Amino acid sequence: MPELPEVETVRRGLLPHLEGRRITRAEVRRPDLRGPLPPDLVQVLTGAQVVTLRRRSKYLLADLGDRGTLLLHLGMSGRLLVENAALAEFHRDPSVYVRHDHVVLETDLGTTITYNDARRFGMIDLIRPGAEEALFASLGPEPLSDDFTPEVFARVVAGRATPIKSALLDQKIVAGLGNIYVSESLYRAGIDPRRLAGQITPKEAGLLVGHIKDVLTEAIAAGGSSLRDHRQATGELGYFQHSFRVYDREGAPCPTPGCNGHIERITQSGRSSFFCATCQH
Repeated sequence: MPELPEVETVRRGLLPHLEGRRITRAEVRRPDLRGPLPPDLVQVLTGAQVVTLRRRSKYLLADLGDRGTLLLHLGMSGRLLVENAALAEFHRDPSVYVRHDHVVLETDLGTTITYNDARRFGMIDLIRPGAEEALFASLGPEPLSDDFTPEVFARVVAGRATPIKSALLDQKIVAGLGNIYVSESLYRAGIDPRRLAGQITPKEAGLLVGHIKDVLTEAIAAGGSSLRDHRQATGELGYFQHSFRVYDREGAPCPTPGCNGHIERITQSGRSSFFCATCQH
């Protein structure tokens, strides 16, 4: 499932095509995805102007002024495809079947933006004006924001008897992190994913917060990680997977200079955790 860097990469790729543009036509080709689509989705979108295109956690948010906000979650296989006949720009991968095109938008710039989702685990909804704050009230701070500090993080995890890996995946503690980037961040900070969150020292909290920000920034610059379905809005693959130090590298030598350990894989809360038991404590 796409994590923060993949969603942010998609957002940035859509910005020149969608932000500030007016939606001249909206077409919904099925009544549901993971859940039912809003029955008035076409009516709300048609003629609406996208004031801003934002991201919160793993959600894309298109502000539509007094019409509310369009919310989109890519799920397991969701993609946003960009085509502009006027500019001869076509970003559709020929392997992406048209039968999985579920929502199609056209803008006043002549651009077609298509939501394609083979497995239909994605979500599209409308947030009515004034309802967003309550909807996201339980989410923690954005990890790349100034609100996510070592002091805030240390305070939230203090006394928690849950593994630090599980705590970082808890969206109420920090929003947008997933399995890949938590594994990579814990490795860089030298912290064993099995350590209890309440045992993290203030110094370790500072190291970990810094590495989380670094890993996410590097991943966004690389266009995210393409393991299965993720593509940038341009149709290109992300390439941060080539920079993985521990994730999906079970049995490989630890990349830390001077370490003779190997990458191990364990299961925590149904998720695979990758780490080096020799240099992560």
